Amino acid sequence: MPTVAVDKEDLYEALGRTYTTEEFDELCFEFGIELDEDTSQGELPVVNGVQERPQLKIEIPANRYDMLCFEGIARALNIFLGRASLPNYRIAKPEKLQQLIVKPETTQIRQYISGAILRGIKFTPRRYESFIGLQDKLHNNLCRNRTLVSMGTHDLDTIDGPFTYEALTPEEFSFIPLNQTKEMTGKELMEYYDGDKHLGRFLHIIRDSPVYPVVLDSKRRVCSLPPIINSERSKITLDTKNVLIEVTAIDKTKVEIVVNQLVAMFSEYCDEPFTIEPIEIVSPHNGESRIAPDISPRATTAEVSYINGCCGFKQTAEELTKLLSKMSLTATVSQKDADILDVLVPCTRPDILHQCDIMEDAGIAYGFNKLDRTFPGESGTIGDPFSLNKVSDIIRREVAMAGWLEVLPLILCSHDENFKYLRRVDDNQTAVKLANPKTLEYQVVRTSLLPGVLKTIRENRKHSLPIKVFEVSDVAFKNEKLERKSYNERHWTAVYVGRTSGFEIVHGLLDRIMEMLRVPWIKESDIGVPGYFITQKDDDTFFPGRAAAVYYRTKQDPSKTVKIGSFGILHPDVLEHFELSAVVASALEINIEYFV
Repeated sequence: MPTVAVDKEDLYEALGRTYTTEEFDELCFEFGIELDEDTSQGELPVVNGVQERPQLKIEIPANRYDMLCFEGIARALNIFLGRASLPNYRIAKPEKLQQLIVKPETTQIRQYISGAILRGIKFTPRRYESFIGLQDKLHNNLCRNRTLVSMGTHDLDTIDGPFTYEALTPEEFSFIPLNQTKEMTGKELMEYYDGDKHLGRFLHIIRDSPVYPVVLDSKRRVCSLPPIINSERSKITLDTKNVLIEVTAIDKTKVEIVVNQLVAMFSEYCDEPFTIEPIEIVSPHNGESRIAPDISPRATTAEVSYINGCCGFKQTAEELTKLLSKMSLTATVSQKDADILDVLVPCTRPDILHQCDIMEDAGIAYGFNKLDRTFPGESGTIGDPFSLNKVSDIIRREVAMAGWLEVLPLILCSHDENFKYLRRVDDNQTAVKLANPKTLEYQVVRTSLLPGVLKTIRENRKHSLPIKVFEVSDVAFKNEKLERKSYNERHWTAVYVGRTSGFEIVHGLLDRIMEMLRVPWIKESDIGVPGYFITQKDDDTFFPGRAAAVYYRTKQDPSKTVKIGSFGILHPDVLEHFELSAVVASALEINIEYFV
């Protein structure tokens, strides 16, 4: 969970009273957050000759983006305590809207953009620090280190609209980056910041793209290079009065969430509190035009009986509406059904996705410590193991009882280990590959359990022979037709390493496990009979003529034959790749999902 540091005196002033550390810790607990540290209880550090003010470090749930800054925490706690009501966020109606024109080339790099304007904002040093801090927290949390979303904030009085969002080659533009004095092209900027500890870790997001996303003003002056850095020209200072917010993304939902959080938190410092000036986003290439941001509340419903049943209390619909108001939700009893609450979710609460989230908020507002302690009665249930996990545990237990040792390698491996080392060819259609691997050791999600087991044996090759190890775990395969573009498969593998091949030992282990799973051995010619059979079949991973494929006919459809795995004597090249050339080994790998 993210930790937010807020000024202790400022927060207590905003809450209208002073708390002891224990009292504030209890308040945080009741609201569902956690006080991590009160720095006033230790020695305060001295920075530039000035002693740092006491801070409260508060852990915030990862989905509560509205509480990642001082303003959000103070507002949420005041509403919870009944000292304030939910702000009325309003859209201003200027005579002429600022325009942001989106060029069609941006679909190649970061296709979504949104924005807003905060007019007449008043910054103080601590407000400014909180404004920058919220952007950093959002970048690290919801924005996934700027890969999904990135935001730029500009002094509107230093640039001129209408603005354009374009995709340009690195040589087509140049500007002076934030806090710099030298003008750079896109290419020069990448080279300059390559070793930078802060910005260097974001360069990979666009560096290899033929075009870079750029926001320009009407005079073709660069405002920002998302998601890397803003321009020095539009730099925000304490004297800034009008702020232009632009947010680019590859995720349409998250781009609107980020804009809403920024304007909702800091519009309270505008000349007209909680008033946001919209901008018009125009896409001439597809004829679309829209007004951003959309801060209107989202309508949803929740059942009174569901909330009472889950929380274990008996609140009326009217009482639940009062409880939900403490959590920044506006609820009314439905005109159509007395058991239904019509709930308006503010733009600051994107974490409300289902009525279970509303139920949780009702429980927090009521106070979980106030719930009656009761012994589970009719609602008591007995859990049932997931079928696939049950089969996996049976196999683990039986293989272990046969004298084999279980290992648990990592699910990621290098590309060579998954393909070249096993004498397999990458068809680019099988393995899920990491887009930006940190090391060569973790490049793909394994499609076989063998690399991890063989690496484990390599690190333990000084042990006495034979070595008999196994693993029951998931592998992953790519499938573009699926929603998530990939799927998991549960496999079982066993490897025998010794002075002799141990082929018969691995074969015997397979037969033993099939017997325990009550899968009978059949002949290939037994058409329509459920069971398993093996046939000789060469596999590049195994020694020629010393490999077999395992086939299975299910009870549900014995006419259908599926290959569930293979086993054999590992090829000498495979052993050499894993630095095991001094021994001989046999291995098997079976897909066990067919036994569920």
